[in-house]
Amino acid sequence: MARWEDLPKYERDYLAGMRLPEFDDMPWTQATPVSESRVALMTTAGIERRDDKPYPWFSGEFRLIPTDVDPSELVMSHLSPNFDRTGFQQDINVVFPIARMRELEAEGFIGSVAKFHYAFMGGSRPQDMASHVPELARLLRGDAVDTVLMCPV
Repeated sequence: MARWEDLPKYERDYLAGMRLPEFDDMPWTQATPVSESRVALMTTAGIERRDDKPYPWFSGEFRLIPTDVDPSELVMSHLSPNFDRTGFQQDINVVFPIARMRELEAEGFIGSVAKFHYAFMGGSRPQDMASHVPELARLLRGDAVDTVLMCPV
């Protein structure tokens, strides 16, 4: 992982100027107890299945990752001089903890693991992701997901 001072100026300027959404402290909904929750993963690691089309540059698109995916079918197209992919290459759970979710479900700690999970390209700006939110919300509701574990990379 690069240090801030080692990044090229154009990249420091881009990251420092990124506008993030602001939220108030009011919860959007009443929380479901974890032991009853259906949990989906959402990662910004830029992972996808081998047969998925690669992410367009800063598109804000997401990829569906089925719960039963074979980890050897996942690739990471997130390329950056600031990002060390060694951990992902050794264990997908570093960026997409699907095995941990299955364990938590088997132990009864969570209610269930969602049928699908979602991966974004980490360098995408929130405003580029906004047009994809309605589809994402529809898919989450369709899978009865009430909890999303965010896995930022």
